[in-house]
Amino acid sequence: MARAPAVLPDAGALRARIGADGRLAVKVTPAAREESVTLAPDAVLVKVRAPADKGAANAAVLQVVARALGLAPSRVSVLRGATSREKLLAVDL
Repeated sequence: MARAPAVLPDAGALRARIGADGRLAVKVTPAAREESVTLAPDAVLVKVRAPADKGAANAAVLQVVARALGLAPSRVSVLRGATSREKLLAVDL
């Protein structure tokens, strides 16, 4: 059975959450049933299927956020929170 595609918000709405310094704060749920990016009033919530093991979830977060923004994954990186569910990402627009 094929997996459902990631549920992604409008790229413009997500870009509006990125600070002037190119930083985006996210809250991550690893090992989720589906991949998604949700814009909550106080946070950007990212769910990924990958487990929080050996950086797999971090790599998946970068992939999903880049796809939601319409960017190459190499233009998104983790600045802070590599071992935390709350992460600060650098986005090169």
